[in-house]
Amino acid sequence: MIKIKLCAFSDEADAALDGQIAALKRNNLPYMEMRNVDGKNATALTIEEAKAVKEKLDANGIQVWSIGSPIGKVDINTDFDEYLKLVRHTCELANIFGAKKIRMFSFFKAYEEREKVLRYLNAMAEIGAEYGVDMCHENEKDIYGDTAERVKDIMENTKGLKFIYDPANFLQCGENADDTLNAFHAKTDYFHIKDVVAASGAIVPAGCGDGKIDELVSRITSDKTLTLEPHLTVFEGYASIDNTEMKHEYTFSNANEAFDAAVSALKKILVGAGYQEIGNEFVK
Repeated sequence: MIKIKLCAFSDEADAALDGQIAALKRNNLPYMEMRNVDGKNATALTIEEAKAVKEKLDANGIQVWSIGSPIGKVDINTDFDEYLKLVRHTCELANIFGAKKIRMFSFFKAYEEREKVLRYLNAMAEIGAEYGVDMCHENEKDIYGDTAERVKDIMENTKGLKFIYDPANFLQCGENADDTLNAFHAKTDYFHIKDVVAASGAIVPAGCGDGKIDELVSRITSDKTLTLEPHLTVFEGYASIDNTEMKHEYTFSNANEAFDAAVSALKKILVGAGYQEIGNEFVK
């Protein structure tokens, strides 16, 4: 039996925590990858604020699967000793939320700074281990780990680091979906579900682009978590995480409609792959 948990960046449905909770419950998604809460990045929450958010989530049966942090989305020449304070704070927040994962990246302006990148990533993975949290590297355009070759380099030269596979991000860097699936599917801790039309760069619902989401799902052979990162409409906070224009082929009247469409598209793929929605999981 294979069980798949569905998670989501619920800030794409609503900036407000109450709206995020409503969107998750409406779509029977019990897990969130927390990125922004009430207009504030998750890593900027105080300990007291985090405890209050956790209390509200608990009351609504919502769990934080991962902190969708922007850690590592900074210039490689940042003051790293100072930056590690943010890493530790985020690990503390993860412990409060009961999250075992923190999403992170491998630095801007870093293509020529391989040794520094690897040293920094190993240091962050070690800190995560101190707190019982997995630091999970996501492939992303313009960071060191954007192409398949450099992600492979990171995998082979870091200890304790986990990995997230984002098919759309690889496509936006000129990679081929078959090649990246072959290289990384079996080595991926969890998946971000975002699809894109390679030729135009337009973000589309899962299964409507070139990310081979159906193939990604069909290759799953053990329990996994899929995190929806729809990007089907420009949401509050997008400019703080990406400086590029977001292109779309589909139009939605509001963020909640776009979020619901993203969930529906992924569930359709899962059902097509033989999964049944039982309780809060998809089972085959």
